[in-house]
Amino acid sequence: MSLKKIALSGMVWTAAQQFSTQGVNFIVSIILARILLPDEFGLIGMIAVFIAIGSMLYNSGLTQSLIRTKDPDQDDYSTVFWFNMAGSILLFLIMFCVAPLIADFYKKDILKDIIRVYSLSFIINAFSAVQSTRLTKSFDFKAHLKISLPSTIVTGLTGIYMAYKGYGVWSLVFNNIAGACCSSILFWIVSGWRPSFRFHKEKFRTHFKFGYNMTLSGLLSTVFDNVYIIVIGRFFSPSQVGYYTRADTLKQFPVGNISTILNTVAYPLFAKIQDDDVRLKAVYKRIIKMVIFLVAPILVFMAVVAEPLFRFLLTEKWLPAVPYFQILCVAGILYPVHAYNLNILQVKGRSDLYLKLEMVKKAIVLLVILITIQFGIYGLLWGQIFLSIAAFFINTYFTGKYLNYTSWEQALDLIPTIGIAFFSGALMLLLDYFVISHLSDFLRIFICSSIGTVLYLGLAKIIKEDSLGEVIAIIKRK
Repeated sequence: MSLKKIALSGMVWTAAQQFSTQGVNFIVSIILARILLPDEFGLIGMIAVFIAIGSMLYNSGLTQSLIRTKDPDQDDYSTVFWFNMAGSILLFLIMFCVAPLIADFYKKDILKDIIRVYSLSFIINAFSAVQSTRLTKSFDFKAHLKISLPSTIVTGLTGIYMAYKGYGVWSLVFNNIAGACCSSILFWIVSGWRPSFRFHKEKFRTHFKFGYNMTLSGLLSTVFDNVYIIVIGRFFSPSQVGYYTRADTLKQFPVGNISTILNTVAYPLFAKIQDDDVRLKAVYKRIIKMVIFLVAPILVFMAVVAEPLFRFLLTEKWLPAVPYFQILCVAGILYPVHAYNLNILQVKGRSDLYLKLEMVKKAIVLLVILITIQFGIYGLLWGQIFLSIAAFFINTYFTGKYLNYTSWEQALDLIPTIGIAFFSGALMLLLDYFVISHLSDFLRIFICSSIGTVLYLGLAKIIKEDSLGEVIAIIKRK
């Protein structure tokens, strides 16, 4: 099968996985948001950084090293498996011990027990990390769908049942544990791979040499991706953490899904052509243009209809999250481009440069937080827009050298698409404010989104945006 057909097939199956599982997740999250209180979501938000660290470690740089390794054997996979298992157990023990300190930091005693129970998912998920990696490396995204959808359904049903029974925040904890168990069992059944009882020191050194920089970079990214939740949780109320996490989750639904669909296929695809810079640049350019073509209008349009959207989906108790959501949507537009730029450094084996870039960016994050926190929670949110733009130019400067594709060239390729998205959004805003504001929430969302989409696609055709033709071609093929 040609590289193009492999990529297209992988993209289709990844899209099926993302939209089915995330569709279920979205429905479940809406139901839970209607049952539970913002404070209860805020408690989970406060430990998000620790959950994310655990998830990052069992999917550490060693699994990324397996993907970029051209012909890994049984020793490679088994070595990484046993290292991940040992690491996840150690991580669980550390979290069990430090849980009281975290609870004291936030001044919430209940967090101690929540952290200790939630941390069990680290071991459960690490049990199937290599199986997942093998399926990704072989582009078997159909198998991923067979695993993720049932696991997501089990997760959702567990959470909803417990929420209706009055378990409050524990319904959010145990739905995660149930989903992790189901997912790990299915990965073992579907993948068919079993680890050997051996640990190859030389193989470990090879993967660790690449992976430790990726792991350190991942730790930095994980901590700083959640630094706003840490700051809000420490200096503001749990309900504000809940509003922030709910706004961020809703923002991430489109941007995360579209990015994951392309990124899941992009990294192993980049790895296959890592030695052909001309081809790598062409593929990279098409991917970033396509993802921005899809993400930019969705985020802008959601920001425009944010008030009726939150009221329609989540009820009025979540309306304080609307301005948070609108600012985060703007900050999220460039998010996918950051990931693809860093993918180039990974496939080129420059995990050392990856780490250095992360350290520079995190220093900037700390500086921006120290400045913007003086202006309250909205100052923190507006600071994220500046950080997103700064990260774009930092990332593209270095990856541009490998691809002969400079920061300004990348920016000029993306600005027309982002511009017509904002122009269409501005017309939607005028329509909503002056013409249809008296209608029901559903009609406001439907009319604005429909007209905005027609405007956006029409303008894209007028400026002859390449990605429009790419998307139409994919739809016609399938």
